[in-house]
Amino acid sequence: MYPSFRQLQIFLALADRGSVTEAARLCGVTQPTASMQLKDLAQTMGVPLFDVIGRRVHLTEAGRTLATSARMILTEWEGLTQHMDGVRGLTRGRLSIAVVSTAKYFMPRLLASFFKQHPDIDVALEVLNRDGVVARLRDNLDDLTIMSMPPADIETEQASFLPNPLVAIASLDHPLHQISAIPLSRFVEDRLILREKGSGTRLAIDVAFAAAGLTPRIRLELGSNEAIKQSVAGGMGVGIVSRHALSADSAREGLAIPAIAGFPIETMWRIVFLKGKRLSPIARAFRDHLLIEARTILTAPSG
Repeated sequence: MYPSFRQLQIFLALADRGSVTEAARLCGVTQPTASMQLKDLAQTMGVPLFDVIGRRVHLTEAGRTLATSARMILTEWEGLTQHMDGVRGLTRGRLSIAVVSTAKYFMPRLLASFFKQHPDIDVALEVLNRDGVVARLRDNLDDLTIMSMPPADIETEQASFLPNPLVAIASLDHPLHQISAIPLSRFVEDRLILREKGSGTRLAIDVAFAAAGLTPRIRLELGSNEAIKQSVAGGMGVGIVSRHALSADSAREGLAIPAIAGFPIETMWRIVFLKGKRLSPIARAFRDHLLIEARTILTAPSG
């Protein structure tokens, strides 16, 4: 006897969500049905697949092995069904994307333009900090991952599709705003407000400062671009954020972009997936959409 596709779907939802209730909700079944399917799956495999500790599900070693194989099976099946739909002239299916938090400023526009061409596609978009996105990449949970600083310890395939300049920001009444050319050494003497360690933005900043032989004075480390902008606009110090995190008129946010030597720090947004991963037709279509149209869409005048 073999597991059913439905059992594998529910088990993967359980592995991803860590809760039978959440797995049932995600798969559109009742909790008793999900529990019964999971029980039958464990009996079919002949070994315990998970333990429940403190209301949280923890996969056993056998469960983790099954989750890896089940994900490969279901991904292959999804790719096959998408291919068959394409043969019949249909374009439908599901696209799963994980993006680092700064990408939320432009990803909705890119998805909207893609949906206009492929209206029958469903999307699951996860917006997380870099550590969360890297964890999902490591476990191959998504079709594509969007980040600027891919991990060096994972074998991946990457494609750059959009510049991600990091700019210095200051409040409108900050003295730096009045100076035309500011050495980087002067800038790092100010009270810096930066993203948390481990974020892609922070990694790029640390590399740039280290290359210049400078040690910045860090006043605050914050977990979001919005918190940095509000703190800088309030006069608590100067900061560094992605240009994508600022509106076209940064002065309306109470922010100026001073002329600092060495800025902007040039990085790129990248499409990332595990090396050797076979992309589904929809994932390939979205990758090509980003590579061909991203710059045009994001530089087009709005309204």
